[in-house]
Amino acid sequence: MRVPKIYLETTMFNYFFDEDRDAHADTVTLFEECRAGVFEAFTSTYATDELEAAPPEKREKMLALLSEYNIVVLAADEEADALARKYIGEGALPQGSLADASHIAIASLNDLDIIVSLNFSHIVRDKTITMTGAINTLLGYSPIKIEAPMGVIDSEKTRYHLGRNSYDSSSD
Repeated sequence: MRVPKIYLETTMFNYFFDEDRDAHADTVTLFEECRAGVFEAFTSTYATDELEAAPPEKREKMLALLSEYNIVVLAADEEADALARKYIGEGALPQGSLADASHIAIASLNDLDIIVSLNFSHIVRDKTITMTGAINTLLGYSPIKIEAPMGVIDSEKTRYHLGRNSYDSSSD
């Protein structure tokens, strides 16, 4: 059985350390599942550039996750930049969200299976998922699945319970 290839968008690194956020438990579990080989994890220089802008103490911890969890960093390139601009030009993502569009583009161009993000403003949205999938198909790329971590992990294995449910399946 092939191991799914996932792209970890910048928010995933932030939520790993933000213990007060509901999705923290699911985020840590996702990273643990990457380490266990359930997923093959990727991110990009688009994400690491964003992480570099964090305060020094948080930046170092977030960047250390790359080696600790064997996350492959994909290099930004002209083709991804052009595809990201196409997404915005076609209205899949709003003007001013080039970094978010770039995450989707680099994952699409590298034929990854799933983008995992907690960016509900621009990335984990029906419009974005539908339109980027259509644009990818028209351009000869595969559509890519976009999910929050709670949609990807086995929620029965969440190890880091915060005293409340981080994902309430009754609301589905």
